[in-house]
Amino acid sequence: MEERSRSEKDASPGLVSAAIQAITQHIRTEGLGPGDLLPSEADMTRRLNVSRTVVREALRSLSAMRLIDMSAGRRASVAKLDISAMSMVIEHGVTTEQISVQQVYDVRRTIEMRTVALAALRRTDAEAAEIADRARLMRENCKEPEIVMEHDIAFHEAIAKASHNPVFALIVNAFSGVTRRTWVIGWRTRASEAEQLKMIEGHIEIARAIGAGDPRRAADHMAEHFDMSVKALIDAGIA
Repeated sequence: MEERSRSEKDASPGLVSAAIQAITQHIRTEGLGPGDLLPSEADMTRRLNVSRTVVREALRSLSAMRLIDMSAGRRASVAKLDISAMSMVIEHGVTTEQISVQQVYDVRRTIEMRTVALAALRRTDAEAAEIADRARLMRENCKEPEIVMEHDIAFHEAIAKASHNPVFALIVNAFSGVTRRTWVIGWRTRASEAEQLKMIEGHIEIARAIGAGDPRRAADHMAEHFDMSVKALIDAGIA
């Protein structure tokens, strides 16, 4: 019991927090990139003058935040960008009613009007074709809502990727969890087939504007799309 108490004291939150800051500072100062190895636990213990327990807790925390990769028998390495941590924060906020669905859509509207304008200016021919294909597949599968939803989500992620700004791509991809929770509700609110096809046609118009390299028209269509989506959620009673 005494040994356990000493170990817990050695790994106090203050020491672990300081170790986390030191490790992230090391990544910055050494210019480490995805896949690059961090110093060994023993080396970090000596450098930071803390117990190995503190170093392990710090590494576990960084791994949980998806900033580093850890696997048994191997040294920790710098992780690639991962949406999971941000996505979990957004979903937790919605689940615990600290963030409303409408607030999420308001932020998405603002961000995606910018991403779609950049996509119209920067997209490659292959990216424009992928965006158009996603809209086409939404229309071809209009009788299968779950398939339409997956192509809809992929459509927005493809636009963010075509903006050639990885920060936008990271943020838009992080919204996918909340989107999957609300999309079907919004779809069902559009009771008639004509209303559902109108929603899909909005995506097709966005794709056409991107293909034509027209950022203003693309942003206008994206704004209209989100205004319609928010109305559908309000009609469904989602605040």
